[in-house]
Amino acid sequence: MDKFVEILPFLIPLAIAQFALLGYTLYHILTHKNYKRGNRTLWLIIAIIGMEFIGPILYFLLGKED
Repeated sequence: MDKFVEILPFLIPLAIAQFALLGYTLYHILTHKNYKRGNRTLWLIIAIIGMEFIGPILYFLLGKED
């Protein structure tokens, strides 16, 4: 338990960043109609299931159309 308390100051900002990135990704997916690859449903599933940074990063690298 003491180890967890020691790393807690690092985990809180990381969790906040993770949820902020997920929130922005979901907002972007829901407000845009065109994607480089796939469709809205596919990217929602990828972003939510791959929530730990990977899903949102994949969307911005492979799915987002400018």
